[in-house]
Amino acid sequence: MVSRGMNSQEHFMQRCLDLAVRGLGNVAPNPLVGCVVVHEGQIIGEGYHQKYGEAHAEVNAIRSVANQDLLKESTVYVNLEPCSHFGKTPPCADLILQKQIKRVVIGSYDPNPLVAGKGIEKLRAAGVEVITEVLKVEADFLNRRFITFYSMHRPYLVLKWAQSADGFMALNEPKQFWFTNSESKKLMHKWRTEEQGVLVGKNTVEVDDCELTARLWQGRSPTRIVIDRNLILQIDRKIFNAEANTIVFNETANRTDRNIQYIKIDFAENVLAQILNELYKLNIQSVTIEGGPATLKQFIAANLWDEARIFTTQHVLNDGKSAPLLTGKLMEETKIETDYLRVITNK
Repeated sequence: MVSRGMNSQEHFMQRCLDLAVRGLGNVAPNPLVGCVVVHEGQIIGEGYHQKYGEAHAEVNAIRSVANQDLLKESTVYVNLEPCSHFGKTPPCADLILQKQIKRVVIGSYDPNPLVAGKGIEKLRAAGVEVITEVLKVEADFLNRRFITFYSMHRPYLVLKWAQSADGFMALNEPKQFWFTNSESKKLMHKWRTEEQGVLVGKNTVEVDDCELTARLWQGRSPTRIVIDRNLILQIDRKIFNAEANTIVFNETANRTDRNIQYIKIDFAENVLAQILNELYKLNIQSVTIEGGPATLKQFIAANLWDEARIFTTQHVLNDGKSAPLLTGKLMEETKIETDYLRVITNK
C-alpha cells in the first residue's frame, strides 16, 4: 500500500531508507544503503548493506529475488547511487548491467570521489533509465555522516551533554555528578555504537574516570579520543583499557602503544582544525563530543558541530559550570522518564 501523500516512487524509496537504517553502527565507514527490486508494482526482492566489507545492498536485494528472469522487467530502487569501482566488493553498477535491469531509481548522489556520479554515468551509458533525487532530502539526512565527511573533509560532529533544570552541567568543584536517569544512559550507550568516535578533554577523564564504551548496549564501542596536551593522564585510567582503541592528541609524542595511538599536534595553532584533519585522515566519519563545558564551548564557538543532543534533568544546582548555549533547528523533543531530550541541528 502506498502511504497517503506519497507517490509509488517515494513509497519504494522510503522502504529503501527503512532498510538502510538497519545497518547503523555496523557499516561505517561505508554509507547506509537499502535497496528494493520492484516488478509490476510489487516488491520481489529487498536487502541492505549489513556489515562493512560484506555485500552491498544492491547485491543482497538482487540475490533475494526468487525468479531471476524477472529482473530484466524490474526496477531497482536504491537510496544511494550504486558504486562503480572495485573496493572490498565488486561494483554494484556492473551487477545491475549484468542482470540486464533497465530502470534504476536513486535517492542521493554518492559524494565519494571514487563514485561521484560515475555510477549513474555508467548505467546511462549502457542504456539504463536512471531517475534521481527521489526523497533526496530524506536520503541525504540518513547519510549525513557520510556526506559531511566527503563534502567538508571532517567527521560529522554530534555534541552531547546533560544539564540541570537551571542550566548547569557541572559542579564548580572537580567532583563527579550524574544528571541523567538509567534509561537516558542506556540511550547514550546505544548512540556510541552508532558513531565511530567519542571525544573528551583531559579534565573530564580526570574527574569522571570515564570508560567511554558502549557497555550498556550491544554493539561496537567507538574509538575514544582525548585531548591531553602534556600527557599527564595516568595509564591506569579506564579510557586506556583494552575495551576499545584510544587516540591521545598531545604536543610531544607520535607513537602507538598497544591499543593507544598518540598523535602530536601544535597547540599554538588551531587545535580543533588539526584534530579534525587527523581524524579525517584516519577515516573516522563521525564523532560525539562528550566533554565538559569548556570543550563543548570550543566546538560551538568555532561553529564545528552538526547536531546536538541535550538532556535536561530535574536536578537544580543553583550554581556551577553553565551549560553551552546554541541556536539551531529543533529536530526532536521527547521525554525519557524524568529527563527531557532535545535534538538540534546546525542550520
